[in-house]
Amino acid sequence: MEKLMFVCHSCKVIWTLLVTVLGCASSLPVGEDSICAAEELAKYSITFTGKWSQAAFPKQYPLYRPPAQWSSLLGVTHSSDYSMWKKNEYASNGVRDFAEKGEAWVLMKEIEEAGEKIQSVHGIFSAPAISSGTGQTFSELEVHPRHPLVSFVVRIVPSPDWFVGIDSLNLCEGDHWMEEVSVDLFPYDAGTDSGFTFSSPNFATIPQDTVTEITCSSPSHPANSFYYPKLKILPPIAQVTMVKIKKNQLGLPVSYLNLEAKSNEITDSVSETPLDCEVSQWSSWGLCRGVCRKTGTKIRTRFVLLQPANDGMPCPNLDEETACQPDNCI
Repeated sequence: MEKLMFVCHSCKVIWTLLVTVLGCASSLPVGEDSICAAEELAKYSITFTGKWSQAAFPKQYPLYRPPAQWSSLLGVTHSSDYSMWKKNEYASNGVRDFAEKGEAWVLMKEIEEAGEKIQSVHGIFSAPAISSGTGQTFSELEVHPRHPLVSFVVRIVPSPDWFVGIDSLNLCEGDHWMEEVSVDLFPYDAGTDSGFTFSSPNFATIPQDTVTEITCSSPSHPANSFYYPKLKILPPIAQVTMVKIKKNQLGLPVSYLNLEAKSNEITDSVSETPLDCEVSQWSSWGLCRGVCRKTGTKIRTRFVLLQPANDGMPCPNLDEETACQPDNCI
């Protein structure tokens, strides 16, 4: 009888331990693929703000043919089964065409095919282009518990294959949708064109490289339009803000945004990036000028490659003179 009571007591202990372990296991995070338990649908306003000013990015800032501007915004709401683009991975043909030429047809086709095959896409959204480096454009998007992720791309114009965007931002937090999200954006290289400057001619990267973030020191080349070796990080070139749209008593979304692009309406302070003067190498020394058998002078020159801006280091002297003895004297 005592043995039977001992066995029963042991069973109870084991059962208690199992319940405890299973309870703990159910509370463990399961990663990005965890199920969103928020309300069925949510709508957001999305505001894209360009911060590409000549003060913040003075080096080779495009003033004409064409001036600094932004392409239209193309985005998608989706599940983790789909990816529009990813850092350190190869860009698709659609992303390549969009980043290089602003053409969206192939990228939209890729999105539609992904939605049909694996039901990973909930919807596509877009916003108008911005005709200057600074300005805002607006749109709206809808997310679903099975499709809580947001991705988009905006091309930097002009550029070889540079863009800004977001990759798979999750707007769901457990059992609710986030009320507001704001993200600073920095430039990316699609890895399909080898140009260093905003106005570089089309020169395909063969073999294709992966998508990489452009920083103030990478690519580490003085010709790079974003090369600012004195900075620790680049200032944000753009920003995106998504705000959950509240519903009125009828259950309809309250839309308060004008969906037309607006230029030059940035109200926050703009950082000024100092830009040092850059000059060429010295030329060869010129002929020695002067009277025979007397000390003459000769000159060498250099020219300005890049004008200084925002209290950057001023340009040094562009010519230099030294003493010499005239040649060919009789």
